[in-house]
Amino acid sequence: MTKSRIASVDVGNDALKANFGKLESNFYLPNVIARDMEDRPVIGIEDLDEKEVLDNIHIRVHSPALEENNAVYRVGNLATKTSNSTELDPGSSKSEEDQTLIMLFASVALDAVSSGAFNPTQNNVVEATYTLGTGLPLREVKEGKDVGYRSQLLGSVHQVEFLVTPKYQGMKVNIKFDEVKVYPEGFAAYVNLIMDDNLKVINKDLIDKQILIQDIGGLSTDIAVIRNRNVDDDKAQGFNLGVAESLEAIREEIRIQHGVELDSRRDVVDIITRKNNRHHIMVKGSRTSVHNITDHILLELAKKEYRYLRNVWQKNSQSEICYFVGGGSAVLKDYLKALNNKLDGFNIEFFEDENESIWMMANAYYKLITDFIRKSSKENAEKEEKAVTSSKEK
Repeated sequence: MTKSRIASVDVGNDALKANFGKLESNFYLPNVIARDMEDRPVIGIEDLDEKEVLDNIHIRVHSPALEENNAVYRVGNLATKTSNSTELDPGSSKSEEDQTLIMLFASVALDAVSSGAFNPTQNNVVEATYTLGTGLPLREVKEGKDVGYRSQLLGSVHQVEFLVTPKYQGMKVNIKFDEVKVYPEGFAAYVNLIMDDNLKVINKDLIDKQILIQDIGGLSTDIAVIRNRNVDDDKAQGFNLGVAESLEAIREEIRIQHGVELDSRRDVVDIITRKNNRHHIMVKGSRTSVHNITDHILLELAKKEYRYLRNVWQKNSQSEICYFVGGGSAVLKDYLKALNNKLDGFNIEFFEDENESIWMMANAYYKLITDFIRKSSKENAEKEEKAVTSSKEK
């Protein structure tokens, strides 16, 4: 029987977060790709294997799920350094973009070659089977796009070939998914709030409360209404607004005012959220504040996000608390808190550990897919037991 490895992958609009196996492996990759040539030039090619793998992911991807098949890409940090890099555009559907699949396949292939879970053949080909837990925005799930997304992943072999990549150059990974579960992101956040990694309930007081979860991502905002331990599909709402456009506006203003070109939106997030020298950049070797730029743009976005919260809360007046999650919440936390104190005074909660908020979806998918595997194993064991009992009775 082919062994299957657990993968829980959150392809966020800003970055991919992924857990593998028994949580012994995880990756964080900026969600940026760039088309490239097969033999990309590398300074110091003889030292390639000494370079950081995550900074030099260079692959060819072959999959029937892709519109542009068999193309070569730089992925993640390496892609941010090019002039032709692409990030997901506002208004796009995550489930319909090649970029989502390329990021997913790249992370899974990287785990397959680095974890030692699968033995390569003499031809450096790795046959890898995974049980995948992932998710889509509530809006896309409500539109039924999760069905097509799941079917794209199941039933086909997806191949990733590592080209000019440290340690893994010349290796090919054939990826098969024996099961794919696609969860609505709002419900996943709820699961993460109430369960630990061993699926034990840790927040009993939340189980029977009506709560809101506002997930602010790069391209979208989802507000899940949780009641009776489930997402209320009729009340849940998704909006085509995230932090991406505001990050691009900040990036453009910095270019216009200071003549500084930032590589990607990831650089803007770093400027806004880092612990030291926040809202500062280097201009001609001098540390320079860009707080006037970041402040007014982020405040305007926070006002829009707060308006969403107010409208949803009015329609769900018996809600007891709203949790803000996602990378966008980490960026807007201070602005949303200030607006709430000044205006409605809703019972809202943020995660002081920004890392916890950013990794929330990937961790939730891990818990959900682990629970699915446990229940499936139990059901299969019961069926086998019944079959044995039935044959004995005959």
